Amino acid sequence: MAAPALARVLTAAPRALGSPVGGRARCSGVPPGSPLPPAAPPWDAPERARLRAREHKEKRQRQRRERAALGGAGPQVQTAPPKGWTPKTVVEYQHPLDPDGKKATGVALPPAYSPRYVEAAWYSWWERQGLFTPPASPSPALSGAWSWLTPAPSCVRSQPMFPLSATPGIGGGPSPQLGAAPPKCHRFPAPGPRAHRRPPGRSCALKIPPRCGCRRRCARRRMQGWSVLWVPGTDHAGIATQAVVERWLWQQRGLRRQDLTRSEFLEEVWAWKQRHGDEILRQLRALGASLDWSRCAFTMDPGFSRAVVEAFVRLHKAGLIHRDRRLVTWSCALRSALADVEVEPRALTGPTALRIPGCPQPVTFGVLVTFAYPVEGGDGLELPVATTRPETMLGDVAVAVHPDDPRYRYLHGRHLRHPFTGQLLPVVTDPTVEPARGTGAVKVTPGHSSPDLALARAHGLPLVSVIGDDGTMCPPGGGWLQGIHRFVAREKVVAALAERGLYRGTQDHAMTLPMCSRSGDVIEYLLKSQWFLRCREMAERAREAVTSGRLQLVPKFHEKNWKMWMDNIGDWCLSRQLWWGHRVPAYRVGVPLAGSPPEHPDGLWVVGRSEAEARASAARTLRCPPEELQLQQDPDVLDTWFSSALFPFAALGWPEETPDLQRFYPTNLLETGSDLLFFWVARMVMLGQQLTGCLPFSQVLLHSLVRDTHGRKMSKSLGNVIDPCDIIAGASLQELQERLHHRLLDPHELTVATEGQRRQFPHGIPECGTDALRMALCSHNVHGDDIRLDVGTALSYRHFCNKIWNAVKFVLAALGPNFVPQPPEEMVPQHPMDQWVLSRLVQAVAECGRRMEALEVHGAIAAVHHFWLRSFCDVYLETAKPTLRDPATAAETRRTLLSCAELGLRLLAPFAPFLSEELWQRLPRAPPAPPTLCLAPFPDAARLAHWCCPRVEAQVAAMQEVVRTARALRDVFCLGAARPPVAVRCVAEAQDSLAALGPALQALAQVGPLQLLPQGAEPELGPGWVGAPAGPDTHVYLCLRGLVEPAATQAQLRARSRGLQRRLETLGGTQGATESPPHPGTQQQVAILRSKLARLAQALEALDPPSPPKDPGVRRGDPGSQ
Repeated sequence: MAAPALARVLTAAPRALGSPVGGRARCSGVPPGSPLPPAAPPWDAPERARLRAREHKEKRQRQRRERAALGGAGPQVQTAPPKGWTPKTVVEYQHPLDPDGKKATGVALPPAYSPRYVEAAWYSWWERQGLFTPPASPSPALSGAWSWLTPAPSCVRSQPMFPLSATPGIGGGPSPQLGAAPPKCHRFPAPGPRAHRRPPGRSCALKIPPRCGCRRRCARRRMQGWSVLWVPGTDHAGIATQAVVERWLWQQRGLRRQDLTRSEFLEEVWAWKQRHGDEILRQLRALGASLDWSRCAFTMDPGFSRAVVEAFVRLHKAGLIHRDRRLVTWSCALRSALADVEVEPRALTGPTALRIPGCPQPVTFGVLVTFAYPVEGGDGLELPVATTRPETMLGDVAVAVHPDDPRYRYLHGRHLRHPFTGQLLPVVTDPTVEPARGTGAVKVTPGHSSPDLALARAHGLPLVSVIGDDGTMCPPGGGWLQGIHRFVAREKVVAALAERGLYRGTQDHAMTLPMCSRSGDVIEYLLKSQWFLRCREMAERAREAVTSGRLQLVPKFHEKNWKMWMDNIGDWCLSRQLWWGHRVPAYRVGVPLAGSPPEHPDGLWVVGRSEAEARASAARTLRCPPEELQLQQDPDVLDTWFSSALFPFAALGWPEETPDLQRFYPTNLLETGSDLLFFWVARMVMLGQQLTGCLPFSQVLLHSLVRDTHGRKMSKSLGNVIDPCDIIAGASLQELQERLHHRLLDPHELTVATEGQRRQFPHGIPECGTDALRMALCSHNVHGDDIRLDVGTALSYRHFCNKIWNAVKFVLAALGPNFVPQPPEEMVPQHPMDQWVLSRLVQAVAECGRRMEALEVHGAIAAVHHFWLRSFCDVYLETAKPTLRDPATAAETRRTLLSCAELGLRLLAPFAPFLSEELWQRLPRAPPAPPTLCLAPFPDAARLAHWCCPRVEAQVAAMQEVVRTARALRDVFCLGAARPPVAVRCVAEAQDSLAALGPALQALAQVGPLQLLPQGAEPELGPGWVGAPAGPDTHVYLCLRGLVEPAATQAQLRARSRGLQRRLETLGGTQGATESPPHPGTQQQVAILRSKLARLAQALEALDPPSPPKDPGVRRGDPGSQ
């Protein structure tokens, strides 16, 4: 708030007027019900020295707050430790258990908040009580069923991280693509409306439970009486897992995959999965996710595998899955085909050197090479062509020109001689050629270019491939290049062309380079016979679901990308050349002696749920006995995304009509990272409608990606990946760096990651606890830009937990052992501050509910945070301390304290379950009370509407404005612990409310006796009074007699003003006719400094006494007489 203007009312007063002013005891030292301390003696020299020391302390604290607000305009090389944190010794507290395993709550609370103590034992007790498992037969009292999907984590990611591009859990996110997949988790309810969270996703950077918003919504629905099911699970992450295991085998045993049989390699993968596959699930437990662990699913489980085979067979019978020889996007590093959505386009503006896996030296891209083909029989004629990939010219089968290009009409129907193979290449005309691009002549390489393949098929040209699966050159590229890496061969081809006099030059060229999102390799396009899924019809239905409103994408701006992607969708290549995954349930049929049937020159392929079913199908097709047939199953596996797309219904038992499937499918809500919209969400929608006849969910929440403090993607190789368990339990820098050596990083990556950790976490990571981490994650607006995750945010929420801890301890002390509770909702407040705080509680409940229904978790946690911190702790508890000492108001205050604490903990439970449960169990509760907070009814604004009191809220708001003005005056003059008398001049209507709120005003403003002055003529104030406006019709005055020495205070204020002015000048915020406006990054800092300068200038004006009055006496009834 802007600094109040100080009125110049400090009259010429003696240097020390000696009026006694009451002192203020520390809040923590005055237990409820204790008498007020005696008034302090007149201000003598020792007391003045104590106040001056207190003033200096407050000044240092204020400067620290200013540095926190003004710090860090430029780029940071090293991240400072979170504000207010230095490594501390962790104090361990014992937590005894009751005979049933429940944490004992009859013992005293530890003196300080300890996340380890609070979070111990509760989760295991919740599990034993069956709180995470929906009842088999839902009670009629239940509100309905609620199921929920969340991104599924990869089974092999041994490193939990926080990039939220993927991410279940903490970041929710979003899971940064470290090569794995996001956790798959679902929340499902019972009959009736259902809301589910989404399963398999893909992500690896952050392995954390699906967004903490999921846990909050599940907990809230359960407290609202819904039957909630949240199914945990993981997917097998075929490419990522196989790559990790292959690297591990090479580093640990010196073995390559090809050195093992397929079954031996799969045994190694399963052993890896046993060692590391449950880490994400352990993180989910640590984060307090209320998952039904009895239903935990894995995409390679036998039941799930049957669902994958069934889906493939049904789609094949429907004519949607077919086998074809096409160009596929191929990763030479992974030696596998990829889906188009797994290709990341990288824009290059010119020559750019990149390191490519498997290539010994950096490769320069972004250049256009021109060379000439000699015209056969042309007597020196040539046709120049330009290409960014000269190595593929060995696979050229023709050169195309535009039929209307006058430059090349004389070459129509002619042939060119290939300089290396000697073959004749026809010159063909095609209207798709762009004469203005390059030389206007296009080399046709159908084996490595989709446009060239279409042109070759249109002209009946042969299809030739010259690059192998591993990225090396192969026949018919010529023996002189066979086995050489394609990008090494590029240089050799250009050199050979130059030797033959056919090289015509190189020029810079802007281009888009297709990159493998998993390996960082440059994508190669290879001709392969693969299994494809036709998506056009399914995409049309998925597009209609969004345009009709049956499927809602949140935020709404994703709908545009959804429609564009569906309009331009192609067939989905399902084949992956891996050993780990679901093997394609297709069999190639061979007939002894006869070979392949003549009508199937490429071999007859049959699909079946088993080999016996496939054999019977082949026998019917060929009309021969089944035993005469030889079947060989396709060695390829299916894309992991294919099985992940089945998760919403396969995890519930599909294709069987299980009770879970009937009860919890379709789900209502899917939450996942926005980067998975097409990888996973679109495919779930398409296959869900195709295989089950209905949408798998009706609403999708797409959260933004989680990045590090500096906005970088989280990556193990950068050392900026954060394990959520490290934020929960804390970790020293030494521990963090020791773990790096257990990761599969090459020496260069290890060096970079080690330095990255040292810079980002110079003192390690502080222990914040699960509740603080959950609230920190939920505090970000996931509907907007990428989230920059800062450990300092989690630490600030630990401080918030400590605030709640101390507040509830105060409530318990105030209630005492003999307090008889009543249902909180039945409270009928009479005192204005009781009415105000309960009205604020209703507002928080309503706002939290509205935000949760709108999927705005950040708004919900903000409402809860504001009530606890700003309304209850900062205001009501301070005003309750004096009322607890008054027998007339103590009983009502205690009931109000209990109502706020009990309902406030219920409101907090979805966000901070451990802290809420620990404190709620210790509050007295009216019977019948549920055994756990998880089953307590979530606060309902409609049931609390009788507490809503706008009139009292307006009165307290006006009183708080007076408090802010009085505290601003105290701050300017550095009054420390002194409680000066206060006078308030206001309109008659406000006097009644301020009179009723007088004790609260005195407690909050830290002032002494209060006097209300009538609005009207300017009162004549005595010496030593200073004032400031607190609104259009309100003025506040403080008496400074005996507390300040005008001359010394003026000197101090001028010194502070000069210091602020110098800081303002360094930020370029000085005002003048020729001064430029401050930099946008420092505007807030400049505004704060200018506000402080204005306040100091007004204080100096107030201390500059006017001409001495003729009668310095104080009139009776004026503030000076008090």
